[in-house]
Amino acid sequence: MGGLFVIALLALVAGVGIVALIETEPGYLLIAYGGYTVETSFWVGILLIATVVLLLYASLRFLHRLITSPANVLNWAGERRLRQSARLTSRGLINFVEGNWAQSRKQLLRGARYSESPLLNYLMSARASYRLQEPEAMRRHLVQAAESDIEAIIAVDLTQAELQLNDRQYEKALKTLEGAKKTPGKHPQVLHLLCKAYDGLGDIEAMLALLPALRKHRVGGALELDKLEARIHHDLLEQAAVTGDAALLMARWKKYPKRLVDDEAVQLHYLSSLLQCDETSTVEREIERRLKKHWQPALVSLYGRIPRQSAQKQLATAEVWLRQHSDDPELLLCLGRLAMVERQWAKARDFLERSHAARPSEEACLELGRLLTAVGDHATAAEVFRVGTGLRSNPLPELPQPDDVVPETHRLEK
Repeated sequence: MGGLFVIALLALVAGVGIVALIETEPGYLLIAYGGYTVETSFWVGILLIATVVLLLYASLRFLHRLITSPANVLNWAGERRLRQSARLTSRGLINFVEGNWAQSRKQLLRGARYSESPLLNYLMSARASYRLQEPEAMRRHLVQAAESDIEAIIAVDLTQAELQLNDRQYEKALKTLEGAKKTPGKHPQVLHLLCKAYDGLGDIEAMLALLPALRKHRVGGALELDKLEARIHHDLLEQAAVTGDAALLMARWKKYPKRLVDDEAVQLHYLSSLLQCDETSTVEREIERRLKKHWQPALVSLYGRIPRQSAQKQLATAEVWLRQHSDDPELLLCLGRLAMVERQWAKARDFLERSHAARPSEEACLELGRLLTAVGDHATAAEVFRVGTGLRSNPLPELPQPDDVVPETHRLEK
């Protein structure tokens, strides 16, 4: 601060001295050239000469830089275009996210003109064209993307395959992914798209073969991959059951992941699939073996549904289970069905009524109502069917009905 004050003071003193000098001794300057003369005071002349010299120096300096360094001007213009390109690309991406597809494509394509790497602009323009349902424009922009960066052909293929999958063009997507799937380690996204394509085509075995690679390259979270694995094996069993090939079904069960085979829903699905393949004896033995280890009402229910000509042995087995599970509604329903196979109608009715009393269910009501109808007790059967209708997961709406003609003595307790 003190230094600035001293400089300002010296400048003021110097200015005052120069002004005093000019006033006391202005001097005289005469410039003559040809028939022209210029007269002025000495100090004004010096100022004019200095001004002319400075202007001449600045002009020469500018011309020198302009002639010797034209790249500077070009660089300035290029940087301006790059900034404009970046701004247009940014606005285009924002509009894409906001759903302004047409405006987004327009800005992205304008930004691509002066961009050093227009690949992203063309790929996003292709996506915008897809959203606008303009397939020709989409394909054109994908071609532009491929031409803009030959090393990014995989990124172009992945984009095209994803859009094809969105349109359920699964075979075309597989063809598009042919090149990319050769190097899945470098392009993990190709595994995800391949899985979607195989899923769309119903190629469950191809999905199973792809699963280790999905885990290796961490395509998706662990929980998501576990769910996918469970669905794949479930569908493989379903596929084998539809064909009725019991050997194929059992072979696929042996390959089932160990962490899933003890799941009750998985076991029930496998045994139900075996029933579709007419493996009734195998299913009976498996259910009896599993119930000794762990009681599962769902398996008990399936045990009662197995088609059979005789059920004397099975009825005796189920009656043994009843000693420890006397109030299990599924077991009582199963016993009722087994008794019906043996034509023991009174015992069947008793078991079915006890099942209904233990826990009213639509299935027990329908089974009991069918039996009551067959033995001629139509009034009670009608009441049982009415109760069962009310237990439906999607019950009938409340509507006016005729007077109930079922005698009070024949109605079951709700």
